[in-house]
Amino acid sequence: MGRTAIILLFCSMAIAMPIVHGIDKEPQAVDRWFQNLPQMKEKVTRLHFYFHDTLSGKNPTAVLVTQPSTTSSGSLNPFGSIFMIDDLLTIGPEPNSTLVGLAQGIYAGASSSLEDISLFMTLNYVFTAGAYNGSTLSILGRNPVFEEYREMPIVGGSGVFRLARGIATAKTYWFNATTGDAIVEYNVVVIHY
Repeated sequence: MGRTAIILLFCSMAIAMPIVHGIDKEPQAVDRWFQNLPQMKEKVTRLHFYFHDTLSGKNPTAVLVTQPSTTSSGSLNPFGSIFMIDDLLTIGPEPNSTLVGLAQGIYAGASSSLEDISLFMTLNYVFTAGAYNGSTLSILGRNPVFEEYREMPIVGGSGVFRLARGIATAKTYWFNATTGDAIVEYNVVVIHY
């Protein structure tokens, strides 16, 4: 009897999964969405949240994957170093602020110059709460970390943000030079259907 209940539970989950969060992701539904695209109006959505990049402690959300032999671990310039992230996105800058999603992806040191340290960012904002729960925005661009404001392009999205395009503007809220931990404020403007 217990085995039958588990099988029924998994079957019901498999049936419900494609329409989780109000967005039907089955191929036929996506095709219908694209067929209706000419009748849809573009929307502009503005988002504001904080990105918590934690390299230190017992539970880091950013880890060094590889580092070239020419870049020492104490170097101020991360050129050639690659980090994998699963950073928290919160409403406020406090670590215990309400979670709205995750930033998942990769950033790498892209500049060999100490005067212009920049990162190559390729990541997804994965929304886990609210109206955008289950949707993503994809970021691909250059992050010159010492500039006050940094613009990175939004090159796509999923769920509510299908065919998204826009700009994510970053501003460092807090940075610990010893650990590399940072809290970054993001203002995002995205056009989608």
